[in-house]
Amino acid sequence: MANYGDNGYINFSRLWELMERKNVNKQWLRDNGIHSNTVAKLTKNGNVTCEVICNLCRLLECQPGDIMEYKG
Repeated sequence: MANYGDNGYINFSRLWELMERKNVNKQWLRDNGIHSNTVAKLTKNGNVTCEVICNLCRLLECQPGDIMEYKG
């Protein structure tokens, strides 16, 4: 679990599930403009910017709730 605040964290398990259904992988993210450091943060449920979320949603043609979930 990421430890970047006292108010819970964002879990990106839905991102990996969606990517699996779409037959894409982490390398595909990197090949499509998501920096390798950002992919690593996502893997660890780390803190990423809204711009990253927007880029992921554009690439995967989805909504934020399709790729992330709040955990208290």
